[in-house]
Amino acid sequence: MQALAAADHFLQAWQAGDLENGMALLTGRAKYTANRDVVERFFSNPEPSGYEIDRGKLMKHGRYDFPVVLVTVPSKSVHAHRRFSSVVVVNTGNDDWAVDKLP
Repeated sequence: MQALAAADHFLQAWQAGDLENGMALLTGRAKYTANRDVVERFFSNPEPSGYEIDRGKLMKHGRYDFPVVLVTVPSKSVHAHRRFSSVVVVNTGNDDWAVDKLP
């Protein structure tokens, strides 16, 4: 449940365009792999957005992969754009969970 909550909080930050809280939920590895420009672009979505998150799959002890669909509605469009991806969440110790791979 805590892994799912971490993934959900991260996606809520994306939906709100909240870079600061989103960055706080990333592991050091995720910050290094996706440089700051990539992370800033990911969170700078001015369009209405939403997400769907599915049941996570245990990859190995303390590591879950959650399939997600990121939904945006481009300006002046009535059709939603869906991007299928996944969020990987890891246990960083003391029951703290962090996002290790951005969608």
